[in-house]
Amino acid sequence: MSKRIAVVISEDPCVTARPVEALRIALGLCAGDHETTVVLLGQAPKLLREDTDEIIDVDILEKYLPSFTHLSVPFIVESETAMDSWSDSFSVTTRTADEIRQLIQTVDRSLIF
Repeated sequence: MSKRIAVVISEDPCVTARPVEALRIALGLCAGDHETTVVLLGQAPKLLREDTDEIIDVDILEKYLPSFTHLSVPFIVESETAMDSWSDSFSVTTRTADEIRQLIQTVDRSLIF
């Protein structure tokens, strides 16, 4: 039975490798029968920028990002997030903090990083 899953990433990918690892885990969940949404909070939206030189484990990130595009995995960011330097190849939607909170409350499972 498929589940609705939210993977929430809030750590800064320029400080720790956890956000890149969280994306790898999210991609694994997408390979199954699950409806997976990735929520990027705080500094985590840096993962989708075209300039990724400062990101820890950028080589791993670059390996997996094309799969997110191919699978059309939805990304959600906060409304206040500047989207000017992002790659256009991702499915990114902005939501208010309340809308993100409601999404996380309504999914079957959530993974928080």
